[in-house]
Amino acid sequence: MRELMRDGVGRLLGARARLRWVHQILGGALLMPYFLLASVGVGSAAGGANALSSLPLSLAAYAAALPLAAVTGVYGLVRPLSVTAVRVMCGVPGERLAEGPARSWAARGRASAWWTLHLGVGALVSGMTLAVPPMAVVLIVLPFVGGLREVRLGFGWFNTGVETYTAPLLGIGLLAALALCAAGAGALLARLAPVLLGPTAADRLAAAEERAADLAVRNRLARELHDAVGHALSAVTLQAAAARRMLERDPDFVREALTAIEDTTRRTVGELDAVLGLLREGDPARPDGATAPAPTLAVDLDGLLARSRAAGTAITADQDPGPVGDWSRLPEITSREAYRIVQEGLSNALRHGAGPVDLRIRVRAGHDTGQRELEITMTNPPAPPGEREPRTGGGRGLRGAAERAALLGGGVEAGPYGDRWRLRAVLPLAGGDR
Repeated sequence: MRELMRDGVGRLLGARARLRWVHQILGGALLMPYFLLASVGVGSAAGGANALSSLPLSLAAYAAALPLAAVTGVYGLVRPLSVTAVRVMCGVPGERLAEGPARSWAARGRASAWWTLHLGVGALVSGMTLAVPPMAVVLIVLPFVGGLREVRLGFGWFNTGVETYTAPLLGIGLLAALALCAAGAGALLARLAPVLLGPTAADRLAAAEERAADLAVRNRLARELHDAVGHALSAVTLQAAAARRMLERDPDFVREALTAIEDTTRRTVGELDAVLGLLREGDPARPDGATAPAPTLAVDLDGLLARSRAAGTAITADQDPGPVGDWSRLPEITSREAYRIVQEGLSNALRHGAGPVDLRIRVRAGHDTGQRELEITMTNPPAPPGEREPRTGGGRGLRGAAERAALLGGGVEAGPYGDRWRLRAVLPLAGGDR
């Protein structure tokens, strides 16, 4: 029994109940401008009477204020303000409430209904909160203050002696009724908040699109990190291993390998700067706010080939820009993605292959459409089993290369080709620069 009483008192006067009570009083305060404006109109309609001095006219002003509140409730920013107040003061979980301004008319209508309900209920509870406690205090102390018995309070049973016994009980009952009304109204508002302030179908679609965009950014970052760091680590590892093997026999080769390691790590730091630039608007550590440019086929291909050859693998490169004339005339995004595809192909060839690598990059007309295409073909013999890291035939790097090509409307093929392993990528050149 004691636990039930404690639970009941907690529901009426606990921390959550008090916050909800304050939330209703806030609604009553927000209704005051509408109420004062409506009271002027009601008073004028009643022949210039003061609407605040008459209970019927005050009730009429209250009824007229609610439509005014409903009209302003369609404003888009009403919903985020209401959601913030409900989340903090009513204890409604945030995932059940919508985020951001209401954009559709359906969402605006629901937000307006909530706004009107909150202000209307809040005004009633606020009025009771102002009127009931003073009255209850008078009734509670009435038997103990003789002067109050001489005051006409409008109760017919005064000066009969009955008030000595019933007035305190009535005062306590009024306070309990006030707490009960406030708790009930707060629970009602908390239950209706998710219905009126919850996400609409358009809100859920917008949230899904935002999550998809965020996932795309994450995937792009992961792809860039894999290509930049993965290739650098593979190249540096192979270059260091080649230098170790030739340390005593060919000092010039060792110096060349160490130089390539230094250049590879330096360039990788710059590429990491470019990758991290995808997630920030410039670098505050740099006065110009710029990040290192992403490598492209036009500018960085020769250096990539030189650093890869320093690992001890022969690489032949056949470059034919064809009608484009020069790689610098490629669209920037095509040149950048083509570089990453070549980089991934060389990284796989160094790790999983044996013998020379044949690389061919050319611009040609498509067989089906006649549209210009950038074709990248790379072949090399596979390593004998057990000599090098086994090829998985579809790791993250190859998936990343396929995703890069797909973004440009092209494709990537990778797999056995006779007695060799071949990577072939086709990137359409129609459309073009960003």
